[in-house]
Amino acid sequence: MLSVEAAARTDIGLVRHDNQDSYGIDAELSLYVVGDGMGGAAGGSVASDLAVRTFLAIARQEIEASYNQGNSESAEVSRESLRRAVAAANRAVIERARWDTIYRGMGSTLVGARLTGERLTLINVGDSRAYLVREGLAVQLTEDHSFVAERVRLGIMSVVEAGNSAMRSVITRAIGVEVDVQPDLYEASLLPGDAVLLVSDGLTRHLTPIEIGEVVGSCTNAEQACVRLIACANERGGSDNITCIVVRIRAID
Repeated sequence: MLSVEAAARTDIGLVRHDNQDSYGIDAELSLYVVGDGMGGAAGGSVASDLAVRTFLAIARQEIEASYNQGNSESAEVSRESLRRAVAAANRAVIERARWDTIYRGMGSTLVGARLTGERLTLINVGDSRAYLVREGLAVQLTEDHSFVAERVRLGIMSVVEAGNSAMRSVITRAIGVEVDVQPDLYEASLLPGDAVLLVSDGLTRHLTPIEIGEVVGSCTNAEQACVRLIACANERGGSDNITCIVVRIRAID
């Protein structure tokens, strides 16, 4: 048996005048989500908050409906619940911008996770990321939907060039931009001692996977890991809002 300990923090950083990141946790269902808004100060905050709240509400609704229909817990239940939750979040942001024109053009990234026993199911749109930290090593589990990441995958740009590019903030998929959102789904198996990390790009702009692994691996609990990760990002310049959720997996004797 595995137990879960989770913590979350968000920080405005040292440069921005407002925080457009949002996060949410449903501890009962082991659901976690981070969103990074775009579209101006008010629009970005509204988009990420609406996307996160809708995602959690619909994911819970879908999971509970599946239980009520007598379905047992399965990877397919998690995948379909997260997929429908993302679609609902996308519709919610589009509809809000449609009737409230001051928010026209707003959107949000989204990375969500669900844990069921030793199984992790992830979904993402945009460049907020999920990492698995195991024995002090962090591995990125999601792929960024961004201009530079796509060029790296095509071999046109190196990772170093991507990190220094003026185009690194240009994302190619987002919640609330297109009617048909196209999220990516991922799965991984977890072991006692692992940690799952969901983050906005305000953290990953300043910390490498090696550094992320070292910080999380050196912390005794999830709350301490969140505090140290944000402190490290701010020490490097804090050029954007910084949000992280850390979920630590422990064995139950």
